[in-house]
Amino acid sequence: MAVLRLSFAALLLAVLNPVVASDLAESVEKDYDDYLWPLFDHFHRNPELSLVEFETAARMAQELRAAGFDVTENVGGTGVVAMLENGEGPLVMMRADMDGLPVRERSGLENASTKQQEDPITGNMVYTMHACGHDVHITSLVGTARQMVARKDQWSGTLMLVVQPAEERVLGAKAMRDDGIYERFGTPEYAFALHISSSHVAGAINVLEGSPFAGADTVDIIVHGMGTHGASPHRGKDPVVLGSKIVLALQTLVSRELPPRDPGVITVGSFHAGTKHNIISDRAHLQLTVRNTSLETRQILLDGIRRVAENMGRVAGLPEDKLPEVIVSEESVPPTINSAALAARLREAWVEELGRDRVVSIQPTGMGAEDFPVFTLDPAIPSVYWQVGGTPQADFDREAAGGEPVPSHHSPLFKIEPEVSVRASVESTVVALLEMMPRR
Repeated sequence: MAVLRLSFAALLLAVLNPVVASDLAESVEKDYDDYLWPLFDHFHRNPELSLVEFETAARMAQELRAAGFDVTENVGGTGVVAMLENGEGPLVMMRADMDGLPVRERSGLENASTKQQEDPITGNMVYTMHACGHDVHITSLVGTARQMVARKDQWSGTLMLVVQPAEERVLGAKAMRDDGIYERFGTPEYAFALHISSSHVAGAINVLEGSPFAGADTVDIIVHGMGTHGASPHRGKDPVVLGSKIVLALQTLVSRELPPRDPGVITVGSFHAGTKHNIISDRAHLQLTVRNTSLETRQILLDGIRRVAENMGRVAGLPEDKLPEVIVSEESVPPTINSAALAARLREAWVEELGRDRVVSIQPTGMGAEDFPVFTLDPAIPSVYWQVGGTPQADFDREAAGGEPVPSHHSPLFKIEPEVSVRASVESTVVALLEMMPRR
Protein backbone atom coordinates (compact mmCIF):
# COMPACT_ATOMS: atom_id res chain seq x y z
CA MET A 1 0.00 0.00 0.00
CA ALA A 2 2.87 2.37 0.73
CA VAL A 3 4.09 1.87 -2.83
CA LEU A 4 0.59 2.48 -4.19
CA ARG A 5 0.16 5.65 -2.15
CA LEU A 6 3.54 6.93 -3.36
CA SER A 7 2.66 6.23 -6.98
CA PHE A 8 -0.72 7.95 -6.64
CA ALA A 9 0.93 10.98 -5.00
CA ALA A 10 3.43 11.24 -7.85
CA LEU A 11 0.60 10.99 -10.38
CA LEU A 12 -1.42 13.65 -8.58
CA LEU A 13 1.58 15.98 -8.51
CA ALA A 14 2.04 15.53 -12.25
CA VAL A 15 -1.62 16.41 -12.85
CA LEU A 16 -1.67 19.45 -10.59
CA ASN A 17 1.74 20.90 -11.38
CA PRO A 18 1.68 22.80 -14.71
CA VAL A 19 5.47 22.59 -15.07
CA VAL A 20 6.49 18.92 -15.07
CA ALA A 21 9.10 16.94 -17.00
CA SER A 22 6.52 15.65 -19.49
CA ASP A 23 5.74 19.15 -20.74
CA LEU A 24 9.36 20.23 -21.04
CA ALA A 25 9.29 20.56 -24.82
CA GLU A 26 6.07 22.59 -24.73
CA SER A 27 7.39 24.85 -21.98
CA VAL A 28 10.68 25.49 -23.78
CA GLU A 29 8.89 26.13 -27.08
CA LYS A 30 6.70 28.78 -25.47
CA ASP A 31 9.67 30.41 -23.75
CA TYR A 32 11.54 30.51 -27.06
CA ASP A 33 8.67 32.23 -28.83
CA ASP A 34 8.04 34.72 -26.02
CA TYR A 35 11.52 35.41 -24.73
CA LEU A 36 14.52 33.51 -26.06
CA TRP A 37 14.24 34.34 -29.77
CA PRO A 38 14.66 38.13 -29.24
CA LEU A 39 17.56 37.39 -26.90
CA PHE A 40 19.27 35.16 -29.46
CA ASP A 41 18.68 37.75 -32.16
CA HIS A 42 20.38 40.38 -29.99
CA PHE A 43 23.40 38.21 -29.29
CA HIS A 44 23.76 37.19 -32.93
CA ARG A 45 23.74 40.79 -34.11
CA ASN A 46 26.21 41.92 -31.44
CA PRO A 47 29.12 39.47 -31.07
CA GLU A 48 32.20 40.48 -29.11
CA LEU A 49 35.76 39.20 -29.30
CA SER A 50 37.63 37.16 -26.71
CA LEU A 51 38.56 39.08 -23.55
CA VAL A 52 36.41 42.11 -24.45
CA GLU A 53 32.91 40.62 -24.13
CA PHE A 54 31.80 43.53 -21.93
CA GLU A 55 28.27 44.10 -23.29
CA THR A 56 27.57 40.39 -23.65
CA ALA A 57 28.66 39.71 -20.06
CA ALA A 58 26.56 42.59 -18.73
CA ARG A 59 23.48 41.35 -20.59
CA MET A 60 24.00 37.80 -19.35
CA ALA A 61 24.36 39.02 -15.77
CA GLN A 62 21.14 41.01 -16.16
CA GLU A 63 19.25 38.02 -17.58
CA LEU A 64 20.44 35.57 -14.94
CA ARG A 65 19.62 37.99 -12.11
CA ALA A 66 16.16 38.48 -13.56
CA ALA A 67 15.72 34.70 -13.60
CA GLY A 68 16.38 34.60 -9.85
CA PHE A 69 20.08 33.73 -9.55
CA ASP A 70 22.71 35.34 -7.32
CA VAL A 71 25.14 36.75 -9.90
CA THR A 72 28.80 37.75 -9.65
CA GLU A 73 30.46 39.58 -12.52
CA ASN A 74 34.09 40.11 -13.57
CA VAL A 75 35.28 36.63 -12.64
CA GLY A 76 38.49 36.03 -14.55
CA GLY A 77 37.93 39.17 -16.60
CA THR A 78 34.47 39.30 -18.14
CA GLY A 79 33.29 35.96 -16.74
CA VAL A 80 29.95 35.66 -14.96
CA VAL A 81 28.99 33.14 -12.25
CA ALA A 82 25.31 32.68 -11.31
CA MET A 83 24.34 30.62 -8.26
CA LEU A 84 20.99 29.22 -7.17
CA GLU A 85 20.66 27.29 -3.92
CA ASN A 86 17.67 24.99 -3.63
CA GLY A 87 18.10 22.86 -0.54
CA GLU A 88 20.52 20.05 0.17
CA GLY A 89 22.13 18.26 -2.73
CA PRO A 90 25.07 18.35 -5.11
CA LEU A 91 26.72 21.45 -6.55
CA VAL A 92 26.42 21.10 -10.32
CA MET A 93 28.01 23.39 -12.90
CA MET A 94 26.84 24.21 -16.43
CA ARG A 95 29.15 26.32 -18.59
CA ALA A 96 28.44 28.40 -21.70
CA ASP A 97 31.09 30.30 -23.67
CA MET A 98 30.21 33.73 -25.03
CA ASP A 99 32.94 35.10 -27.32
CA GLY A 100 32.68 35.69 -31.05
CA LEU A 101 35.30 35.65 -33.79
CA PRO A 102 37.06 38.27 -35.96
CA VAL A 103 35.11 37.20 -39.07
CA ARG A 104 32.92 39.27 -41.40
CA GLU A 105 29.57 37.50 -41.63
CA ARG A 106 28.39 36.53 -45.13
CA SER A 107 25.61 34.14 -44.12
CA GLY A 108 22.88 36.08 -45.90
CA LEU A 109 20.72 36.05 -42.77
CA GLU A 110 18.48 39.02 -42.02
CA ASN A 111 20.09 39.38 -38.61
CA ALA A 112 23.67 38.95 -39.84
CA SER A 113 26.22 40.79 -37.74
CA THR A 114 27.63 44.04 -39.10
CA LYS A 115 29.37 44.93 -35.86
CA GLN A 116 32.99 46.04 -35.70
CA GLN A 117 35.24 46.01 -32.66
CA GLU A 118 38.84 46.80 -31.84
CA ASP A 119 40.84 43.61 -31.72
CA PRO A 120 42.59 43.54 -28.31
CA ILE A 121 45.55 41.71 -29.86
CA THR A 122 46.26 43.80 -32.97
CA GLY A 123 44.50 47.05 -32.10
CA ASN A 124 42.80 46.96 -35.52
CA MET A 125 39.08 47.45 -36.10
CA VAL A 126 37.65 44.16 -37.33
CA TYR A 127 34.24 42.75 -38.15
CA THR A 128 32.90 40.30 -35.59
CA MET A 129 30.66 37.26 -35.95
CA HIS A 130 29.26 34.42 -33.91
CA ALA A 131 30.75 31.93 -36.36
CA CYS A 132 30.88 29.10 -33.84
CA GLY A 133 27.43 29.21 -32.27
CA HIS A 134 28.28 30.71 -28.90
CA ASP A 135 25.16 32.86 -29.25
CA VAL A 136 23.17 29.61 -29.02
CA HIS A 137 25.12 28.58 -25.93
CA ILE A 138 24.45 31.72 -23.91
CA THR A 139 20.83 32.01 -25.05
CA SER A 140 20.17 28.44 -24.01
CA LEU A 141 21.91 29.04 -20.66
CA VAL A 142 19.34 31.76 -19.95
CA GLY A 143 16.57 29.41 -21.07
CA THR A 144 17.97 26.74 -18.75
CA ALA A 145 18.05 29.19 -15.85
CA ARG A 146 14.40 30.11 -16.40
CA GLN A 147 13.33 26.47 -16.63
CA MET A 148 15.23 25.43 -13.50
CA VAL A 149 13.68 28.25 -11.48
CA ALA A 150 10.23 27.24 -12.68
CA ARG A 151 10.97 23.63 -11.68
CA LYS A 152 12.44 24.21 -8.23
CA ASP A 153 10.02 21.66 -6.80
CA GLN A 154 11.66 18.96 -8.96
CA TRP A 155 15.31 19.22 -7.87
CA SER A 156 17.57 19.83 -4.89
CA GLY A 157 21.09 21.17 -4.60
CA THR A 158 23.01 24.18 -5.84
CA LEU A 159 23.18 25.12 -9.51
CA MET A 160 26.22 27.02 -10.80
CA LEU A 161 25.86 28.63 -14.23
CA VAL A 162 29.15 29.85 -15.70
CA VAL A 163 29.39 32.34 -18.56
CA GLN A 164 32.93 31.95 -19.81
CA PRO A 165 34.98 34.44 -21.84
CA ALA A 166 37.74 33.78 -24.39
CA GLU A 167 37.08 30.14 -25.29
CA GLU A 168 38.19 30.83 -28.85
CA ARG A 169 41.64 31.72 -27.54
CA VAL A 170 41.49 28.94 -24.90
CA LEU A 171 42.22 31.51 -22.19
CA GLY A 172 38.89 32.02 -20.44
CA ALA A 173 38.63 28.85 -18.36
CA LYS A 174 42.16 29.31 -17.06
CA ALA A 175 41.46 32.95 -16.20
CA MET A 176 38.38 31.95 -14.19
CA ARG A 177 40.31 29.20 -12.40
CA ASP A 178 43.15 31.61 -11.66
CA ASP A 179 40.59 34.02 -10.20
CA GLY A 180 39.55 31.36 -7.72
CA ILE A 181 36.14 30.38 -9.09
CA TYR A 182 36.06 27.17 -7.04
CA GLU A 183 37.54 28.75 -3.95
CA ARG A 184 34.91 31.51 -4.11
CA PHE A 185 31.82 29.54 -5.17
CA GLY A 186 32.59 25.91 -4.36
CA THR A 187 33.94 22.96 -6.34
CA PRO A 188 31.24 21.25 -8.42
CA GLU A 189 30.48 17.59 -7.96
CA TYR A 190 29.57 17.43 -11.66
CA ALA A 191 30.37 19.77 -14.56
CA PHE A 192 28.59 20.02 -17.91
CA ALA A 193 28.93 21.92 -21.19
CA LEU A 194 27.52 21.67 -24.69
CA HIS A 195 28.35 22.90 -28.17
CA ILE A 196 26.10 23.50 -31.14
CA SER A 197 27.28 21.55 -34.19
CA SER A 198 26.76 22.32 -37.85
CA SER A 199 27.82 18.73 -38.62
CA HIS A 200 24.77 17.17 -36.97
CA VAL A 201 21.07 17.25 -37.80
CA ALA A 202 19.22 20.00 -35.96
CA GLY A 203 17.86 18.82 -32.63
CA ALA A 204 20.05 15.71 -32.32
CA ILE A 205 21.90 15.16 -29.03
CA ASN A 206 25.35 13.68 -29.66
CA VAL A 207 27.09 12.24 -26.60
CA LEU A 208 30.27 10.14 -26.45
CA GLU A 209 31.83 8.14 -23.67
CA GLY A 210 35.31 9.01 -24.94
CA SER A 211 36.82 12.28 -26.14
CA PRO A 212 34.48 14.64 -28.02
CA PHE A 213 37.19 17.30 -28.36
CA ALA A 214 40.94 17.02 -28.69
CA GLY A 215 43.65 18.56 -26.61
CA ALA A 216 45.65 21.26 -28.35
CA ASP A 217 49.13 22.63 -27.84
CA THR A 218 50.59 25.65 -29.56
CA VAL A 219 54.27 24.99 -30.15
CA ASP A 220 57.03 27.21 -31.55
CA ILE A 221 60.38 25.91 -32.75
CA ILE A 222 63.21 28.42 -33.07
CA VAL A 223 65.82 27.03 -35.46
CA HIS A 224 69.21 28.70 -35.05
CA GLY A 225 71.69 28.80 -37.89
CA MET A 226 74.86 30.57 -38.95
CA GLY A 227 74.24 33.30 -41.50
CA THR A 228 76.31 33.60 -44.65
CA HIS A 229 76.14 34.56 -48.32
CA GLY A 230 73.82 32.43 -50.42
CA ALA A 231 76.71 31.80 -52.82
CA SER A 232 78.85 30.32 -50.02
CA PRO A 233 76.54 27.98 -48.08
CA HIS A 234 79.53 26.00 -46.77
CA ARG A 235 80.51 28.99 -44.64
CA GLY A 236 77.35 28.80 -42.52
CA LYS A 237 74.56 26.61 -41.22
CA ASP A 238 71.33 27.02 -43.18
CA PRO A 239 68.27 27.17 -40.84
CA VAL A 240 65.90 26.82 -43.81
CA VAL A 241 67.33 23.44 -44.78
CA LEU A 242 67.43 22.35 -41.14
CA GLY A 243 63.89 23.60 -40.53
CA SER A 244 62.68 21.70 -43.59
CA LYS A 245 64.25 18.49 -42.28
CA ILE A 246 62.53 19.04 -38.95
CA VAL A 247 59.14 19.54 -40.66
CA LEU A 248 59.50 16.26 -42.55
CA ALA A 249 60.83 14.33 -39.57
CA LEU A 250 57.93 15.47 -37.38
CA GLN A 251 55.48 13.68 -39.68
CA THR A 252 56.87 10.31 -38.55
CA LEU A 253 55.86 10.92 -34.93
CA VAL A 254 52.18 10.26 -35.67
CA SER A 255 52.70 7.60 -38.35
CA ARG A 256 55.45 5.63 -36.60
CA GLU A 257 55.35 6.34 -32.87
CA LEU A 258 51.63 6.39 -32.07
CA PRO A 259 49.57 3.18 -32.15
CA PRO A 260 47.57 3.13 -35.41
CA ARG A 261 44.25 3.48 -33.52
CA ASP A 262 45.52 6.33 -31.35
CA PRO A 263 44.74 9.68 -33.06
CA GLY A 264 47.17 12.57 -33.14
CA VAL A 265 47.96 15.56 -35.35
CA ILE A 266 51.09 17.64 -35.83
CA THR A 267 50.57 20.49 -38.27
CA VAL A 268 53.25 23.05 -39.10
CA GLY A 269 51.12 26.04 -39.93
CA SER A 270 53.85 28.62 -40.40
CA PHE A 271 57.50 28.65 -41.49
CA HIS A 272 59.32 31.99 -41.51
CA ALA A 273 62.98 32.58 -42.36
CA GLY A 274 65.25 34.91 -44.25
CA THR A 275 64.99 38.37 -45.78
CA LYS A 276 66.50 38.14 -49.28
CA HIS A 277 67.19 35.75 -52.13
CA ASN A 278 70.95 35.51 -51.68
CA ILE A 279 71.26 35.61 -47.89
CA ILE A 280 71.29 32.54 -45.70
CA SER A 281 69.76 33.75 -42.45
CA ASP A 282 70.70 32.77 -38.93
CA ARG A 283 67.18 31.94 -37.77
CA ALA A 284 63.96 30.18 -38.80
CA HIS A 285 60.67 30.07 -36.90
CA LEU A 286 58.21 27.19 -37.13
CA GLN A 287 54.70 27.42 -35.65
CA LEU A 288 52.86 24.19 -34.88
CA THR A 289 49.51 23.00 -33.61
CA VAL A 290 49.58 19.62 -31.88
CA ARG A 291 46.34 17.67 -31.25
CA ASN A 292 45.58 14.54 -29.22
CA THR A 293 42.77 12.75 -27.40
CA SER A 294 44.64 11.51 -24.33
CA LEU A 295 47.23 12.88 -21.94
CA GLU A 296 49.52 9.95 -22.76
CA THR A 297 49.44 10.75 -26.49
CA ARG A 298 50.08 14.41 -25.75
CA GLN A 299 53.24 13.56 -23.85
CA ILE A 300 54.50 11.25 -26.61
CA LEU A 301 54.04 13.99 -29.22
CA LEU A 302 55.55 16.84 -27.21
CA ASP A 303 58.54 14.73 -26.13
CA GLY A 304 58.98 13.59 -29.72
CA ILE A 305 58.92 17.12 -31.12
CA ARG A 306 61.64 18.18 -28.72
CA ARG A 307 63.74 15.09 -29.45
CA VAL A 308 63.42 15.45 -33.23
CA ALA A 309 64.17 19.18 -33.28
CA GLU A 310 67.20 19.01 -31.01
CA ASN A 311 68.73 15.94 -32.63
CA MET A 312 68.22 17.24 -36.16
CA GLY A 313 70.26 20.22 -34.97
CA ARG A 314 72.99 17.84 -33.88
CA VAL A 315 72.83 16.06 -37.25
CA ALA A 316 73.39 19.45 -38.91
CA GLY A 317 76.48 19.97 -36.79
CA LEU A 318 75.20 22.77 -34.58
CA PRO A 319 76.94 23.26 -31.22
CA GLU A 320 74.90 22.44 -28.10
CA ASP A 321 74.19 26.10 -27.38
CA LYS A 322 72.71 26.55 -30.89
CA LEU A 323 70.30 23.62 -30.92
CA PRO A 324 66.68 24.33 -31.92
CA GLU A 325 64.46 25.61 -29.10
CA VAL A 326 61.03 24.08 -28.57
CA ILE A 327 58.57 26.38 -26.78
CA VAL A 328 55.14 25.14 -25.65
CA SER A 329 52.74 28.07 -25.25
CA GLU A 330 50.44 28.63 -22.30
CA GLU A 331 47.62 28.72 -24.87
CA SER A 332 47.31 24.95 -24.57
CA VAL A 333 44.45 22.76 -23.38
CA PRO A 334 44.17 19.09 -22.46
CA PRO A 335 41.73 16.82 -24.30
CA THR A 336 38.07 16.87 -23.31
CA ILE A 337 37.33 13.38 -21.97
CA ASN A 338 33.82 12.51 -20.85
CA SER A 339 33.31 10.41 -17.74
CA ALA A 340 32.05 7.16 -19.28
CA ALA A 341 29.57 6.18 -16.58
CA LEU A 342 28.16 9.70 -16.37
CA ALA A 343 27.81 9.96 -20.15
CA ALA A 344 25.97 6.64 -20.22
CA ARG A 345 23.65 7.82 -17.44
CA LEU A 346 22.78 11.04 -19.25
CA ARG A 347 22.27 9.19 -22.53
CA GLU A 348 19.64 7.03 -20.90
CA ALA A 349 17.96 10.06 -19.35
CA TRP A 350 17.85 11.82 -22.74
CA VAL A 351 16.53 8.72 -24.48
CA GLU A 352 13.75 8.43 -21.91
CA GLU A 353 12.75 12.10 -21.92
CA LEU A 354 13.54 13.23 -25.49
CA GLY A 355 13.21 10.03 -27.50
CA ARG A 356 15.69 7.44 -28.73
CA ASP A 357 15.73 8.83 -32.26
CA ARG A 358 17.19 12.13 -31.04
CA VAL A 359 20.16 10.70 -29.12
CA VAL A 360 23.22 9.64 -31.14
CA SER A 361 26.89 8.79 -30.62
CA ILE A 362 28.77 10.03 -33.68
CA GLN A 363 32.55 10.18 -33.49
CA PRO A 364 34.17 13.48 -34.59
CA THR A 365 36.11 13.51 -37.85
CA GLY A 366 38.38 16.40 -36.90
CA MET A 367 40.54 17.35 -33.92
CA GLY A 368 38.88 20.54 -32.71
CA ALA A 369 39.82 21.62 -29.19
CA GLU A 370 38.11 23.18 -26.16
CA ASP A 371 39.25 24.71 -22.88
CA PHE A 372 36.36 23.24 -20.85
CA PRO A 373 38.63 20.51 -19.35
CA VAL A 374 40.57 23.25 -17.54
CA PHE A 375 37.50 23.34 -15.29
CA THR A 376 37.41 19.56 -14.78
CA LEU A 377 41.04 18.71 -14.01
CA ASP A 378 42.90 19.36 -10.77
CA PRO A 379 40.72 18.38 -9.05
CA ALA A 380 39.19 15.75 -11.28
CA ILE A 381 35.46 16.45 -11.64
CA PRO A 382 33.10 13.97 -13.36
CA SER A 383 31.96 15.77 -16.49
CA VAL A 384 30.13 15.42 -19.78
CA TYR A 385 30.40 17.62 -22.87
CA TRP A 386 27.78 16.97 -25.53
CA GLN A 387 26.89 18.39 -28.92
CA VAL A 388 23.53 19.60 -30.19
CA GLY A 389 22.79 19.43 -33.90
CA GLY A 390 22.10 22.73 -35.60
CA THR A 391 21.73 22.07 -39.35
CA PRO A 392 18.37 21.16 -40.95
CA GLN A 393 18.27 17.78 -42.69
CA ALA A 394 17.29 19.54 -45.94
CA ASP A 395 20.68 21.28 -46.00
CA PHE A 396 22.51 17.95 -45.77
CA ASP A 397 20.28 16.54 -48.50
CA ARG A 398 21.08 19.50 -50.75
CA GLU A 399 24.81 19.04 -50.18
CA ALA A 400 24.58 15.31 -50.92
CA ALA A 401 22.82 16.10 -54.20
CA GLY A 402 25.73 18.29 -55.30
CA GLY A 403 24.35 21.59 -54.06
CA GLU A 404 25.72 24.21 -51.69
CA PRO A 405 27.83 22.59 -48.94
CA VAL A 406 26.95 22.99 -45.28
CA PRO A 407 29.24 25.74 -43.90
CA SER A 408 31.69 24.72 -41.20
CA HIS A 409 32.32 26.43 -37.91
CA HIS A 410 34.47 29.58 -38.16
CA SER A 411 33.30 30.11 -41.75
CA PRO A 412 31.82 33.52 -42.69
CA LEU A 413 28.92 31.48 -44.12
CA PHE A 414 28.25 29.64 -40.84
CA LYS A 415 24.62 29.46 -39.81
CA ILE A 416 22.38 27.15 -37.83
CA GLU A 417 18.64 26.81 -37.30
CA PRO A 418 18.23 28.86 -34.13
CA GLU A 419 14.85 27.68 -32.85
CA VAL A 420 15.57 23.96 -32.97
CA SER A 421 19.13 24.52 -31.74
CA VAL A 422 18.22 26.66 -28.74
CA ARG A 423 15.25 24.52 -27.75
CA ALA A 424 17.24 21.27 -27.97
CA SER A 425 20.07 22.83 -25.97
CA VAL A 426 17.71 23.92 -23.19
CA GLU A 427 15.84 20.62 -23.15
CA SER A 428 18.98 18.48 -22.99
CA THR A 429 20.53 20.65 -20.27
CA VAL A 430 17.42 20.65 -18.08
CA VAL A 431 17.08 16.88 -18.40
CA ALA A 432 20.75 16.44 -17.44
CA LEU A 433 20.45 18.72 -14.42
CA LEU A 434 17.24 17.12 -13.17
CA GLU A 435 18.87 13.71 -13.53
CA MET A 436 21.85 14.69 -11.39
CA MET A 437 19.97 16.82 -8.86
CA PRO A 438 16.93 14.73 -7.85
CA ARG A 439 14.45 16.10 -5.32
CA ARG A 440 15.30 15.12 -1.73
